[in-house]
Amino acid sequence: MAQLGTVPEADAKIIRERGKFSVSEILEIEKRTNHDVIAFLENVASYVGPEARWMHQGLTSSDVLDTTLAVQLVRSCDVLLEDVAKLREVIGQKAWQYKETPMIGRSHGVHAEPITFGLKMALMFDEFARAEQRLKSAREEVAIGKLSGAVGTHAHLDPRVEAIVCSKLGLKPDPLSTQVIQRDRHAQFSVTLAVVASSIDRWATEFRHLQRTEVLELEEYFSPGQKGSSAMPHKRNPITSERLSGLARIIRGNAVAALENVALWHERDISHSSVERIILPDSCILMDYMLATLTELVAGLQVYRQNMLENLGITKGLYFSQSILLELTRRGMERNVAYEAVQRAAMATWRNQDDFLTEVRKVPEIMSLILPAELEKLCSLEQHFRYIDQSFRDVGL
Repeated sequence: MAQLGTVPEADAKIIRERGKFSVSEILEIEKRTNHDVIAFLENVASYVGPEARWMHQGLTSSDVLDTTLAVQLVRSCDVLLEDVAKLREVIGQKAWQYKETPMIGRSHGVHAEPITFGLKMALMFDEFARAEQRLKSAREEVAIGKLSGAVGTHAHLDPRVEAIVCSKLGLKPDPLSTQVIQRDRHAQFSVTLAVVASSIDRWATEFRHLQRTEVLELEEYFSPGQKGSSAMPHKRNPITSERLSGLARIIRGNAVAALENVALWHERDISHSSVERIILPDSCILMDYMLATLTELVAGLQVYRQNMLENLGITKGLYFSQSILLELTRRGMERNVAYEAVQRAAMATWRNQDDFLTEVRKVPEIMSLILPAELEKLCSLEQHFRYIDQSFRDVGL
């Protein structure tokens, strides 16, 4: 305002030199005013003197609070983006380390076809690339300030002031506001955190399943002296993954509250304010903690390759069923006929002691089209892992 000639330069200089505040004094004033911004202004004015009359010219409280909140959210996003970058670095290292480590893939919790643990980690790496992009988009969505007055019309303050101040703060001025920046922006920010939290929950759940005693392909790091149960000395529980799943519920719940904040009365009511004072700092702090914790969890994962191999063998080669089905169709057999022939061999494998290939060799329709040597080649892990290199390239590994 001094630059634009609406406030004396000398007064602006005095405000900058004398301006200070005391939190304890503000709290005492607020007991009387029941208004935080007015308490702040009164306290600063007590140090500045008569020149303080220029402070808060043409502004309403939300000009200060919403613009401040934008700065806080942007800086929070920067912290979270650093967290995601560190997480992806650790995930990428695991993906390369276990790129060729075979394990069974599961659908409906049931053995499906072989994958590698490296591919599973590559999938996680890619998911958090999307988390990174979502956070960047959310950062842009909330990097908006406003100094437009009581109903957003700039009635008492030149819009150039808004533009200059926002630029200094690394924000864009809101093209049009009411008394507040519209809360759909903050809702999108909160929903973005909820989506990222759900990705964390998804992988925490995956690790928990893979640590089950009957599976035990992975295990959270269990430090010397750590205890798993107050009652059962043998327990080694996936407590970190469980904690992450629980905290994700809080962030998703906070997102619901943020969505409720979008519908305000006319040019503004204050129903959103009390909610945001809880959900925004809580969600940002929790997300920072969750990303850092997940990074530590992934870095310390105990991977049991031998158990992965043993579990791969539980179904005695049944996971080759689709390879044989497709080969039969390529050689001219109708799909439903081929499906029924392969399924007969598969159901016999479930019932009997023999492995799947042994049962397949008992089905004349199959053996009339596929030679034994061809069958062996067809039913190999290499068949399933031919495109791992391409998959790694596609996700940026």
